[in-house]
Amino acid sequence: MTSSATVTQRGDWAGESDRCWAAILARDPAADGTFYYSVRTTGVYCRPSCAARQPLRENVRFHATGVDAEQAGFRPCKRCRPEQPSSVDRQAAMVVAICRYIEQAEHLPSLDELAQRANMSPSHFHRVFTSVTGLTPRGYVTAQRATRVRVELRRDRPVTDALYQAGFNSSGRFYEATNALLGMTPSRYRTGGAHTDIRFAVGACTLGAILVAQSERGVCAILLGDDPDALTRDLQDRFPRANLIGGDAAFEGLVSTVVGLVEAPGRGLNLPLDIRGTAFQQRVWQALQGIPVGSTVTYTDIANRIGLPKSVRAVGQACGANPLAVAIPCHRVVRQDGGLSGYRWGIERKRTLLERESSVAP
Repeated sequence: MTSSATVTQRGDWAGESDRCWAAILARDPAADGTFYYSVRTTGVYCRPSCAARQPLRENVRFHATGVDAEQAGFRPCKRCRPEQPSSVDRQAAMVVAICRYIEQAEHLPSLDELAQRANMSPSHFHRVFTSVTGLTPRGYVTAQRATRVRVELRRDRPVTDALYQAGFNSSGRFYEATNALLGMTPSRYRTGGAHTDIRFAVGACTLGAILVAQSERGVCAILLGDDPDALTRDLQDRFPRANLIGGDAAFEGLVSTVVGLVEAPGRGLNLPLDIRGTAFQQRVWQALQGIPVGSTVTYTDIANRIGLPKSVRAVGQACGANPLAVAIPCHRVVRQDGGLSGYRWGIERKRTLLERESSVAP
C-alpha cells in the first residue's frame, strides 16, 4: 500500500501530507487531480473533494495518481468517480474548445452564442470561462480581435479590408477601438510605430544606468542595466520605427521622479503608464501592482490571484517580459521557498530593491 511519504513530487499538494489532509477536510476541488487518497477500512480511493463521509486520518493514504491507488489494491469511489475526468478537467477542456472556436470563427461570437455552444446558460458559462482563463469571455474575444487586427494589418492590405477580416462590422467601431487595441492608429502600427514620438533619457542611479521612455499615453519603458548604450538599443528594438527623441530639460524631471522611486520605493509612482502586452501579461502586471511595498508573494500566489492556479510558469514569463522596472514591481515575486530568482535586471538589483522596501514598509 502506498504511504504518504512516497507520493510523487507533483503539483502543489504532492509530498505534503498535512496539506493533503487539509484539502480533504475542506473538500477542496482545486486539489482534484493533484493527488488521490485511499481509505484502508473501505478499500476505495477518492478525489480530495469527495462528498462522502470523511474518514479517520489514520486510515488514509495519499497517491499521486488514480493508477497508483488501483495498483495498491484500491477501487474507485462510486460517489466521486475518481477514475473519470473531474468536473474541473471537463470544464477546462470545454473552455479550451471554446477558445479554439473563437480563434477560428470567421466572426467574433457573442456571449449567447458561446454559451449555447457550451450547452450552458450565459451566466453559468461566463462564470466557468472566467474561472478557468482569468478573463471574461468578452475579454478573451477582445484579445483575439486585437491579435487579428495585428495580423491583418501586417498583410499589407487596405485598412478597410483588415477591419472586416478582424471582425468589425463598421469602420466607426474599428477606429474607436484601435487605439486601445494597438496603442496607436492602424497606419502607425502598420509602419512599425513610425511617426509615434517617444521621448527618452538615460540617467544614473545607485542600481546603475536607468532609461525612462514616455509616449503620448504615458511612461512606456523603465529599463535598468550597466551599459547606457545597451539600454538605448533595447528601446530601439521595442519600438523599431518610432521617432525616438532625446529628453530635454523638462523630461529630465520625469527621470528624476523615476530615480526617486528606485532610491526610495515607499514614495510610489503617480504617473500614467503606457502598458502594452498580451491580455495574460496585463492581468499578471495588474496583479503585481497590487503587491504592497515591503511585501513579497510567490509566482503561485500571482497565478492564484488571476484565477489560473496552473499558470505558474507563464506568470514567470510575464514577469520577465515586464518593460517597466519598479513601476510594475515584478521584483516582489519570489520562489516558493522565499529565494530570489528570475529578475531580468539582475538578482542583486532585486535583492537591493527588496531590502530598501523592507526598511520603509508600514
